[in-house]
Amino acid sequence: MKFLRVVLLTGSLFFILSCSHRNQNNLSGDLVRNPVSLHNSDSTQSPVIKFETIEHDFGRVFAGEKVSYSFKFYNKGKSDLLITNVSASCGCTVPEWPKTPIAPGQEGYITVTFNTAGRNGFQQKQITVLTNAVPNTAILMIKAMVYEPGRETE
Repeated sequence: MKFLRVVLLTGSLFFILSCSHRNQNNLSGDLVRNPVSLHNSDSTQSPVIKFETIEHDFGRVFAGEKVSYSFKFYNKGKSDLLITNVSASCGCTVPEWPKTPIAPGQEGYITVTFNTAGRNGFQQKQITVLTNAVPNTAILMIKAMVYEPGRETE
């Protein structure tokens, strides 16, 4: 019985120590992707991405169409804006973005193409934009009502 208590106590202590040690070495994803927050620098010198609109509704479209929209944005910050990645919530949505730095005061476009093939009814897709701005993530949305040709009145 005494041996069992020692084993349980030792096992519990080992578990607690291993759990607390695991979290000490992890950095937040924001710190890793955004050097301004990592070095605790003055964020007033950072780039700032500002979109004219963050949502676009294609309205009624036929299944099988490929529709595109370009989200216009500006760098309202004081240093170059870098878009590191743009990803969509679905493989049917393909984003294209500038791979070169956007200078302060300049504009750019993120073009999103939505392939409606195999889709029906209301569709909403999210586009995630990762940048070196503060905050480093922006979310864009596209929507559409997809109809089969000849059945658009349903």
